[in-house]
Amino acid sequence: MAGYDDRDGKIWMDGQLVDWRSANVHILSHAMHYASSVFEGERAYNGKIFLSRKHSERLHFSAGELDFQIPYTVDEIEAAKQEVLTAQGLTDAYVRAVAWRGAGEDMGVSSARNPVHLAIAAWEWGSYYGDAKMKGAKIDIAKWKRPSPETIPVHAKAAGLYMICTTSKHAAEAKGCSDALFMDYRGYVAECTGANIFFVKDGEVHTPKADVFLNGLTRQTVIGMLEDRQIKVHERVIMPEELEGFEQCWLTGTAAEVTPVGQIADYNFEVGSITRDIAEGYEKMVRA
Repeated sequence: MAGYDDRDGKIWMDGQLVDWRSANVHILSHAMHYASSVFEGERAYNGKIFLSRKHSERLHFSAGELDFQIPYTVDEIEAAKQEVLTAQGLTDAYVRAVAWRGAGEDMGVSSARNPVHLAIAAWEWGSYYGDAKMKGAKIDIAKWKRPSPETIPVHAKAAGLYMICTTSKHAAEAKGCSDALFMDYRGYVAECTGANIFFVKDGEVHTPKADVFLNGLTRQTVIGMLEDRQIKVHERVIMPEELEGFEQCWLTGTAAEVTPVGQIADYNFEVGSITRDIAEGYEKMVRA
C-alpha cells in the first residue's frame, strides 16, 4: 500500500481542496518544531461522521488550550469535512482534521505572529487493532506516565501529548502487543496510547476517572450505553494491583471503536457478555 504522502485524491487545506500529493507545509512550520498542533480523529459510517459536531467543537477547544484560534467556525469545519468525503467518494472512512501554527515571522518558542492553518483528510481505515475484536487485544504496560494537569493541558487533543504514546506503542509492538497501558503521575491506571479503558467485575463496570487525560467522546458514548442498560458504572481511581481482580476489559476510541482486551501484562481477561454486548451495540449505534 502507498505511503500516506503518495496517494490519489484530495485534501482540504485552508479553504480549498488540493491534490493529495501537494498537501504540504513549510519545513519551518512552528508545529513541527514546537508541537503547536491539535487534531481530531473521526469516523464516518454510511456517509455520516459519528459525533461530527462534537469533534469540531473539541478541535476549537484544544486550540484554545494551546493559545491559538482556528480561523474557521465549527459550521465551516463541518462543511469542509463533508466536502472531503464527497471528493474522496467515501461513505465509510476515517477523517482527520488538524490545525497548527505554520511558518511566519516567529521561529522561536513564541509564535503569536505566525498564521494558523487547518487541513482535513479522509481515507479508508479498517480495524485499529486488527483481529483483536474477536480474540481480545494484548496490552503492555508503558514505562512512561500520564503527566500532571499542572504540567501540560491534559484535556486538549494536542500533538505533543502523543510523544510518549508513540514511544510506548513502539515498545509494546516490539513485545508482540497491540498497545500499552499508562499509569498516571500518581501511579493510578489511566488509559492506553490512543484509547480509554474499561473493566468489568461482578457485573459492574469500572473506568478510570478522566481527570488527567482526554475524556474521549467514545468513552462518554459507552458510559451512556451502559447506563441505558442499567449497568452500574464506577468512574474512579483504579490502582494497578486491581487489574488481577477484573474479569473483562475493553478499550474505546474513535479509531479503536470498542475493542476487547484479552491480556494486560500477566493479567488475563475473558471476552465476556458485557464486552460483546457493548461492542455490538456500539457498531449498531454508529451505523443507525
